[in-house]
Amino acid sequence: MTDDGPDPFTNMFEAPAKFARALFAPLAEASSGAPLSAEDMQHWTEVGAKLQGLWLQYQTEQLANPQALAPYFDPSRWMRMAEDWYRQMPIADPAQQQALMQEGMALWQQVLGQYGLGADGQPEAEGDPDLPRKDRRFADPRWRAHPAYALIHQTYLFLAERVAEMVDRMEGLSDDRREQLRFTTRAITEAASPSNFPLLNPVVMERTLETRGDNLVKGMEHLLADLRRGQLSHTDASAFTLGENIAVTPGKVVHETPLYQLIQYSPSTEEVLEVPLVIFPPWINRFYILDLNAKKSFVRWAVEQGVTVFMVSWKSADASMKDVIWDDYVRGQIDAIDHIRERLDVPSVHTIGYCVAGTTLAATLALLHRRGEQDKVKSATFFTAQVDFEKAGELLNFVDDQQLGMVKAMSADGYLDGRYMAATFNLLRGTDLIWNYVVNNYLLGEDYPAFDLLHWNGDVTNLPAKWHQQYLRDLYRDNKLVEADALSVDNTPIDLGIVETPTYVQAGKEDHIAPAESVWKITEHFKGPLKFVLAGSGHIAGVVNPPQAGKYQYWTNEGTPRTLTEFREGAEEHPGSWWPDWIDWLREQDEETVPAKGKRKPGGKGDKVIEDAPGRYVATR
Repeated sequence: MTDDGPDPFTNMFEAPAKFARALFAPLAEASSGAPLSAEDMQHWTEVGAKLQGLWLQYQTEQLANPQALAPYFDPSRWMRMAEDWYRQMPIADPAQQQALMQEGMALWQQVLGQYGLGADGQPEAEGDPDLPRKDRRFADPRWRAHPAYALIHQTYLFLAERVAEMVDRMEGLSDDRREQLRFTTRAITEAASPSNFPLLNPVVMERTLETRGDNLVKGMEHLLADLRRGQLSHTDASAFTLGENIAVTPGKVVHETPLYQLIQYSPSTEEVLEVPLVIFPPWINRFYILDLNAKKSFVRWAVEQGVTVFMVSWKSADASMKDVIWDDYVRGQIDAIDHIRERLDVPSVHTIGYCVAGTTLAATLALLHRRGEQDKVKSATFFTAQVDFEKAGELLNFVDDQQLGMVKAMSADGYLDGRYMAATFNLLRGTDLIWNYVVNNYLLGEDYPAFDLLHWNGDVTNLPAKWHQQYLRDLYRDNKLVEADALSVDNTPIDLGIVETPTYVQAGKEDHIAPAESVWKITEHFKGPLKFVLAGSGHIAGVVNPPQAGKYQYWTNEGTPRTLTEFREGAEEHPGSWWPDWIDWLREQDEETVPAKGKRKPGGKGDKVIEDAPGRYVATR
């Protein structure tokens, strides 16, 4: 018999055999070498006992209090979502599965060929393998150092890519339904990433061997702590204290209602603008995003520019607020405006509305115009705020009847737990805000960083159930705010088309919560003079961008663009923060100044105040 190469039988099994060797080699390598010492064996036994003990303790707690687990942490809910998704997807079709298998085998051959394991028997390539798909989750060299891990993550990226394409090609779907299916597909594929599973992640495997499993014990402690609090942790909460190292700009609470506290900040200049400024932050978050620390604080910076600044601090909802609706927040804004006017004896105020509070400010302006009281507001500034929700982005995936019904079911006590909203916003950026922390803090057992912005992000507020349902249904789903007189607030029909207040609108170029295209649409509804500014970055960093940081950029357009595309095409780019542009605009509305004395200095002689800033409401959960 001549040696003409491997016989057909060998050819049939050679490639699978090479693949099997590649797949199991990491485990073999990890277990090779000297046998475990008695000390190592004892340590691994202790690790196993600790893991088991931690879990049994948690299970005992759950049996004693089965309601402690937040409803959106319920695994059965997520399993049902995954099952519903699978039934809808063409991947369940046998023909589609066959096509995926064939394409997948070709991918395997291509990847294995990079390591000299392909069917063609080519030698292993020099240097790093040139894998066909790249993703920052697998940027660590260890994902490419061994063919098994290369196959694992390349196969995952291939399948995630193909199922996303299936959604795009599916017939008979409405635009809304297709977008919702895209969102669900991304959420499921992000969760299924091999980086999230210890045995499939080489970085976790290496850390586990190095620490002899101590990382898993620490990670389990982190996981159970989060399960107990019903919320994913992003930072070390113990590192921050309100009024000490966050929300530290000096001021006093000068007014209080059951819905909000009004903070007035102490001046730092001898003269201040005569027209004061009141800021309405979103009540789905704490106000101190605008007062994180001395370097990042918009509040402190505005005070230093000679502005008398007031801040509304909304109360986190509880059962006593079960009947609070949108009208109450509009009335709250008007009440704050009127209180400031009376306190400082001024005819008007400047206003800022951030996110949902900006949406509400638009309604407030329309109501004041309809009542002939528009002169109470000298100007209005909108931070990443939407009034027209036609292009409101991925949050539209949460406003169909099923989602609204689920939110209502979780609001039995008259308010929606803020942890649900936090989980929803995290889902919009699942890789960055969920799975990155699962890997780092649960699997690798790393300590949490002390990061003020992430601390604020996790400092959630509860929402009045009736208001939240009304907001999602009337604004997000039905987009009634832009229909003249389709909505009434405080028994007054609302028409944005009659608003003539001078307006400054800021949008974030990369905003995924209030997309720039959606924010732009306010220009199509207000009638008064309006300046639109597009800032670099997103919903938070695009707003909280102090000039001294020298970060990002912003764009302006002095022409008359009709669309955001036209705005961008004719825009002038400016380096750094847009804050100086805004203060120049604000001064253009009214340059008159007055001495910073009397009630311009809250808490002075004869001025009765309630307490020091940041007040009680911001600290309630």
